[in-house]
Amino acid sequence: MKTSRIPLAGELMAANIIFATFPNIRKDCQLKGEWHMDFDLTRDQKMIRDVVRDLARNVIVPRAQEIDRTGAFPVDIVGKLAELDLMGLPFPEQYGGAGGDYTSYCLAVEEISRACGSTGLTYEAHISLGCMPIYLFGTEEQKTKYLTRLCRGECLGSFGLTEPNAGSDAGGTQTTAVRDGDQWVINGSKCFITNAGYADFVTITAVTDKGRGKNGISSIIVPTGTAGFTVRASYEKMGLHGSNTTELFFEDVKVPLENLLGVEGEGFKQFLKVLDGGRIAIAAMSTGLAQASLDASIKYSRERTQFGQSISNFQAIQFKIADMAANVELARNMYLKAAWLRDNNRPYTREAAIAKLFASEMATRAALEAIQIHGGYGYIKEFSVERYLRDAKLCEIGEGTSEVQRLVIARSLGL
Repeated sequence: MKTSRIPLAGELMAANIIFATFPNIRKDCQLKGEWHMDFDLTRDQKMIRDVVRDLARNVIVPRAQEIDRTGAFPVDIVGKLAELDLMGLPFPEQYGGAGGDYTSYCLAVEEISRACGSTGLTYEAHISLGCMPIYLFGTEEQKTKYLTRLCRGECLGSFGLTEPNAGSDAGGTQTTAVRDGDQWVINGSKCFITNAGYADFVTITAVTDKGRGKNGISSIIVPTGTAGFTVRASYEKMGLHGSNTTELFFEDVKVPLENLLGVEGEGFKQFLKVLDGGRIAIAAMSTGLAQASLDASIKYSRERTQFGQSISNFQAIQFKIADMAANVELARNMYLKAAWLRDNNRPYTREAAIAKLFASEMATRAALEAIQIHGGYGYIKEFSVERYLRDAKLCEIGEGTSEVQRLVIARSLGL
């Protein structure tokens, strides 16, 4: 998807004169991707989206309310995603992946989240947070040993960053990893960690050099079965009940020095890059949830009769749905732009922040409007729109709060 500034009428006239006089300039501009916007998905991207959409409609949607009600983790659904080679979708085939691009992955996240937020978050965290650090910063040996298993769906990926005293201020990490011979000795704790209860190993951040501040934070791969490593899932959450959210505790946990991911002291830089990509995927998840609210609102408004006619005839309802549709389209375009920039090795930090900020806040508003359209029925669990609201709110918090996104955008503007 190529994008550029839309030229003004005067500029177009001047450009046409120049192109008519010097035709090679037009050719050069087209080759460089200038003066050209293409919003079409590729054939492969459309195929992946449609395959995931069919799976979501036929397998995930019928289970979504049960997953939310019971909090049961959808192990069988994750297995079906693995059967379709989706658990390693954006990674090379040599590591067990499907060789797809990031745009295809985000399209998959949207379709899964449209069906079930819990399953969408499970999938997003697996790839964006679990697989991506190892792919971006791991050695070939680490990729072969860990990433291949993740891409094949043999276990779930998980990333331990947040701590009780280090949330948005991730640079305030207090978990430590101290060298002891040929081992790291890890002590500390993590909170709000997704998928760790179904992971065989977790990539965590820990301070390896207290004297260097943020530059003393490193990333280390820790097998969940290691002595002294406890994973506890005890949160009673507002929404996303089927997503596994855990606390991690480390008491003299010992792992080999070779489990260091990338270069010692670069953990802070690593997770900033990881979160940039994750924010695009959270924007896709938010868009999926908002689309679900829109779908439900259209369906209900056509079926519900008041004052002798369908409420879809009332302008008040039409305007709510029109606003919802406009916002969903804008959010989708923004996350696709950010994903395209990433796929084409272009800077995308600001675009990722904009996509996440707009899509996540929009998803919450869309769910609120869907509840309003449903009236009293929107407030009870018989209808899904109350679940959409509970699930969507997390998107304004996870992988960087809305406030953090505004900081990222402001700083990109030189403020």
